[in-house]
Amino acid sequence: MAYHHICVKPFAGALGAEVSGVDLAALPEAALNDIRVAWLRHLVLLFRDQSLTSSQYLAFARRIGEPVEYPLLRGLPDYPLIVPVIKQPHECVNFGGLWHSDTAYLDAPPVGATLLAREVPPVGGDTLFANMYLAYEALSHGMRGLLDGLRAVNTSVKADVTRTREDRLSDAGARRRPDAAFEAVHPVVRTHPQTGRKLLYVNYGHTVRFEGMTEDESAPLLQYLFTHLARPEFTCRVRWQVGTLALWDNRCTQHNPINDYSGHRRVMHRISLGAERPR
Repeated sequence: MAYHHICVKPFAGALGAEVSGVDLAALPEAALNDIRVAWLRHLVLLFRDQSLTSSQYLAFARRIGEPVEYPLLRGLPDYPLIVPVIKQPHECVNFGGLWHSDTAYLDAPPVGATLLAREVPPVGGDTLFANMYLAYEALSHGMRGLLDGLRAVNTSVKADVTRTREDRLSDAGARRRPDAAFEAVHPVVRTHPQTGRKLLYVNYGHTVRFEGMTEDESAPLLQYLFTHLARPEFTCRVRWQVGTLALWDNRCTQHNPINDYSGHRRVMHRISLGAERPR
């Protein structure tokens, strides 16, 4: 596909592309249209060397989608829609350090999200992304037929993953008690409203069982799906630099920030974009 106002270079076969030739602080509308097309095609876009103030970062995000609050964390004092995600040198656990789709426990999770690297460790701290279109399409015909009729329960307090989320909320500036649970039921297979493609929509971070089943009954199939969706051929790896901005489609991707930089500080600024009920 030809882009007229940006340069797009894929960096993995499954998903992910770097976009160059643009300054996100002064982005022409024509270039923005190209970015929207590239986003739907590659799911994860990277923009390097973006020296954005908080005001400029928020202004760019608003041109992609309506920023929404993260339900558990406080934003910056002057920019409450920008959430700082910080891991200090002494901390052993990173926030959200497992495969997940952001806030699937909400009735209308974010359409997308963007992350801007402010401070990175000298090595490590990469983020993995996975393509949920490919995860669904690689399943057998019989398995797809089974999953198409199922719905899953997602919660913000899944017992197996509290160490990566709720136990750190007090340090990260929680806006409510860590035990204040959110819960939502969504299709196991959802359809992307813009591409029309089906995709797998369960994740290890939030999905606890299938609707109408117990957790024990659901566990074998869910564990298979959690392992399946993270197969290497569905993934890409993002290596951060200060000034790198990532934009991803939260509907059809999952991500996993790697916790391999003990003793070093990492500071990212995050904005959630839009809200949409999965169908």
